[in-house]
Amino acid sequence: MHASKIPLRKWLYGMYLVVTARKGISSYQLAKELGITQKSSWFMGHRIRKACKNNDAILSGIIEMDETYIGGKEKNKHQHKKTQGTQGRSTKTKTPVVGMRSRGGMLVAAKMDKVNSANIQTMIDKHADANATLCTDEATIYKGIEGYKQLMVNHSAGQYVNGIVHTNGIESVWALLKRGYHGVFHHFSDKHIGRYVDEFVFRLNDGNVKRSTLDRIDSIVSGFSGNRLSYKMLVLM
Repeated sequence: MHASKIPLRKWLYGMYLVVTARKGISSYQLAKELGITQKSSWFMGHRIRKACKNNDAILSGIIEMDETYIGGKEKNKHQHKKTQGTQGRSTKTKTPVVGMRSRGGMLVAAKMDKVNSANIQTMIDKHADANATLCTDEATIYKGIEGYKQLMVNHSAGQYVNGIVHTNGIESVWALLKRGYHGVFHHFSDKHIGRYVDEFVFRLNDGNVKRSTLDRIDSIVSGFSGNRLSYKMLVLM
């Protein structure tokens, strides 16, 4: 916010709109609400999203882990623009996002350029407590995880819940993220998708505890410290 020509009251109202809009708010709607240009609201939105980022969370207990792929639906494209073989875990036209959510607790999620066992293990080692239990599906990338107790459900066999073993919590995160993508933003560019994910993670984590909206805005304000993002940096990323 330093040296910004946008008044502080509009910054605070913008933060309020971001933290209270469950599926997010588009730059066009933000511009309309604040009385600023769409270009300015787009920049403001990304600066707020950058302040939402938190890479330090450690999850404990039962942790659900899953990945999703963000991008447009092939069925909505003209025939000549469709790309074959993009179903399931294809990255031809979609960007992978991997997440971990502890039961009744915190969430971490991030864009992962290459979804493989090594990168999955690195993410687990960074965010999982040593005594945590992981719940995943049967995908190959989750087989061979080392150092943690692991439980699996077999989605390909139609098994989605087996006692305490399921990934419904993290899948509900993907459902909300995709509703925001398709219903509000309509597109996340590959170079900016990480910040959109950070926004949804922040909203779910801060909204999952009994904190007032003002306290949640205060968390964003704190996140601006040391997280400068100029317009030039944003467009050249």
